[in-house]
Amino acid sequence: MTHFNKGFFFSTTFSALLFFTACGDKKGKDDSKKNDQASTPIIEGYVAQPQHVENDIEVSGTLIPSEQIELMPEISGRIIQLNLPEGGHVAKGTLLAKLFDSDLQAQLSKLQVQLKTAQATADRQKELLKVNGISQQDYDQTTLQVSSIEADIANLNAMITKTEIRAPFEGTIGLRKISEGAFVTPGTPLATFRADQQLKIDFNVPEMYASQIKNGMPLSFSVDGDSTVFIATVIATEEGVDAGALNFSVRGLVKEHNPHLIPGASANVKIALGSTDNALLIPTRCIIPQARFNNIIVARKGKAAFVKVQTGVRRPFDIEIVSGLNAGDTVVTTGIQFIHPGNTLKFSSVK
Repeated sequence: MTHFNKGFFFSTTFSALLFFTACGDKKGKDDSKKNDQASTPIIEGYVAQPQHVENDIEVSGTLIPSEQIELMPEISGRIIQLNLPEGGHVAKGTLLAKLFDSDLQAQLSKLQVQLKTAQATADRQKELLKVNGISQQDYDQTTLQVSSIEADIANLNAMITKTEIRAPFEGTIGLRKISEGAFVTPGTPLATFRADQQLKIDFNVPEMYASQIKNGMPLSFSVDGDSTVFIATVIATEEGVDAGALNFSVRGLVKEHNPHLIPGASANVKIALGSTDNALLIPTRCIIPQARFNNIIVARKGKAAFVKVQTGVRRPFDIEIVSGLNAGDTVVTTGIQFIHPGNTLKFSSVK
């Protein structure tokens, strides 16, 4: 009978298990390493270096008339006269529309007759008062009646004035929205009326430039379809920054009258704010926009770090980083959508 050594069998089996386990762990680590290498995106980078930059703000704006209103009546009535030449130029004070006022004119005539009679009575009583032919109380009562009629006439004249719609300033009539004979009420639009000799331009700038925009500052702009550069001057700004859009509203006054400049047209506005010798510029494609701020991906010890930055001057292909970036930092320019915080970065090229 063959005798089996149990101790030898256990030792051999245990050694074999350790061998296969070690091989399995090594293979697993090798596979994990290969997977990590395969998942590491190969991207391109850009080294931020100080540059000379002209601090020119370029934003979109809108041309608006210096004055514009909707012509509307103050009272209800029927239009008996209409002078609204569409596209026509009218002087300040021109009668543009007249409402029916014959009833008011009749009341005015009646009051004027009453005033004439009361005034004549007051004049006679004044002479009688000098010779004590009338009491002071009777004379005062008559003069009070004169004053009351004069007040009624003034009130009636004010009501008649409301039946007239006159041009509040020199300007141009827009499209007429009503016809003669129509019954109108307060708030019924008759036509648009705007000043045509002077234009303004409205635009917004990022909040970081709010402190640099001052009244009297010159600006230039151009409109679509015209290469001419027009000049304007900043005349007003909002008191604060729009908390939602994080921008600053500015209004400029256009210095010249040109038929190519039409109210409502969009404009490309440019404001020169000097220059900077140590600006850090990166390609615009590096920016990851968020709701209230912007991010970029910077290489920190070979890993991806998402950094919050504040932007400045924007040019066609690059943008200034005001804060959040240091000179010499390497910024990821491609493959941004595949990178997560902490990923190992492997650059195929760095510019």
